Amino acid sequence: MRAPERGALPLGQAATLGRTYGRLTEVVQGLPDAAFERATRCEEMPVGALLVHLLYDAERALVAFATPSTADPDRDFVSYWQDEPDEPDETGETGETGETGDAGNTGEPGETSFVRAVAAAYRAPSVELVGHWAAVSSAAARVAAVRLAEKGHKVETQGHVLRAADFVATLVTEATIHHLDLMLELPDAPEPDPEGLQVTARTLDGLFGPEAWDVISWDTTTYVLKATGRLPLTEDDLDQLGIFAVRLPLLS
Repeated sequence: MRAPERGALPLGQAATLGRTYGRLTEVVQGLPDAAFERATRCEEMPVGALLVHLLYDAERALVAFATPSTADPDRDFVSYWQDEPDEPDETGETGETGETGDAGNTGEPGETSFVRAVAAAYRAPSVELVGHWAAVSSAAARVAAVRLAEKGHKVETQGHVLRAADFVATLVTEATIHHLDLMLELPDAPEPDPEGLQVTARTLDGLFGPEAWDVISWDTTTYVLKATGRLPLTEDDLDQLGIFAVRLPLLS
């Protein structure tokens, strides 16, 4: 599949989220406990800690779906990533958490130490942590389906109001990027869901701008990895991008 993918977001957003989370479960299911200490593309964030980060994101989704808003949306699935949140993350700190502005930038000292400590508390992560993740993420996907079926449903999260469909797209983007992060030292892991990659590429398109995306010839996965700073730009990339190279990374 080529990137960037143009056009509207998939109609079955809840199904896309369910498959995206399900593929993440497939990545970690069956791993030995020692594998949860393997490195990922997130600095100082091994597999177990990154899965905890994802777990908290799925829990945040459950809270958001249970917090409907009557206010007008002030962000969509693209502009959501252009701001820093103004409410505390799971460590109790404010500022960039990895959910807004820096998708997957889970290297903030407070959060890094927090999720590593939580991951270490699971004595058998292959069973306990994976089971916790699978239960919470599947619940979030089921609730998403209910909320998306409600016309005009809006949620409040990270100090912003979004339409339910836009919010689900942000969850898909976060999970898809981290799926690729988890694969660094897990070469046999399944690839992310194709529609999840499409949603992520569509998000990056919006951040990059049409005048910039027209010069890209990468496949979808490469686009996501390079546009988020996971892979370095080569000399050929810099020549291809020209003046637009300075816009990267779009998310970090």
